[in-house]
Amino acid sequence: ARENLRPRPTWIHAVSVGEIMIALKIAAALRERDPSLNCILTTTTTTGHALAEKSAPEWIEVFYSPLDFWPVMRRAFRFFAPDRIVLVEAEVWPNMVARARATGVPVMLANARLSPRSEKRFRRFRKLVAPIFRQLDLIAVPDQIDAARWRALGGRNIVVAGNVKYDLRGPKPPLPPELSSEFAASTVLLGASTHAGEEEILGRVFKELRTDFPSLRLVIVPRHVERAPNVIRQLRSLGLTVQRRTETLGGDCLLVDTTGELRAWLEIATVVFVGKSLTAHGGQNPVEAVAAGKPVLFGPKMENFAQISAQLVRDGGAIIVRNEEELRETSRRLLQSSAAREQMTSPAREVIAPHQGAAARTAAAIEEHSTAALRR
Repeated sequence: ARENLRPRPTWIHAVSVGEIMIALKIAAALRERDPSLNCILTTTTTTGHALAEKSAPEWIEVFYSPLDFWPVMRRAFRFFAPDRIVLVEAEVWPNMVARARATGVPVMLANARLSPRSEKRFRRFRKLVAPIFRQLDLIAVPDQIDAARWRALGGRNIVVAGNVKYDLRGPKPPLPPELSSEFAASTVLLGASTHAGEEEILGRVFKELRTDFPSLRLVIVPRHVERAPNVIRQLRSLGLTVQRRTETLGGDCLLVDTTGELRAWLEIATVVFVGKSLTAHGGQNPVEAVAAGKPVLFGPKMENFAQISAQLVRDGGAIIVRNEEELRETSRRLLQSSAAREQMTSPAREVIAPHQGAAARTAAAIEEHSTAALRR
């Protein structure tokens, strides 16, 4: 209820699912600094709104975002009465920024990634966007590359804080004891966040590899749990004995049909394939697997994580597998050699190290620049 919020909450705006997860991390880091903090979280998409409603704690109230139209934004400011606004990534709205400036509300951009494509688009309209960017009280960016791009577009008050998306907050969830004992003597090929078609490829790869590795088990964590029945049918058609995570343990292949356990399964994996990268586009986040100290493989279609995946590959912390044969032979090489696996994990962790603590650094910068803005 609106009356439960303090009169001047922090307004955080995020568009969809990925930005919502970042927003929640930043909000939690702000709350750690100020236990009395209350937030308003606005989002644009229905999936983002549903995730926010499900995941947000009681001190965050969730709304659909108002239109960036002057009369609508004026009413939104009266209703929300924010003491500051935090925009996630590159969501800079002209009327919102103008209204905030007119009412003395600091506006900050958090995790402000700027792709070459977005920078090119903004450069075409630099005369229009530069005055808006100059009004921002803070632009917290993931790295120096983004910092340079924002400066070229007129941005000021730029702080390099790391990428919040790659900041792993919270303890690792423990794997239940019965599962730990079940896999204690096994080597594990793990398919993480797989999409349609990738499970069959992993199944065929596993069938060939287990001839050479008798203790090998295949564990698949599909990105969408509701696909479990189809995945089971596909794997069983290959002659594999498949068991659901929610059923009796056993078999050579385990399908994880629960949610929220991926980080625990990464701890027992020997080799990890990160999905949505071989038969689908976009890729999934490889950072959790890297943080678990596992050798990481993914397909060539990692567009959503292009920068960090390219850096991992360049530094020897991950390997691109372009087809089923490359997945099989690369997995074979890594399963054969613990030295080869260890050779990948150290540089991989160095790649993600700058991003650990990014949420806390972003929160500190927000607090600092909020105070500075209000003093002006």
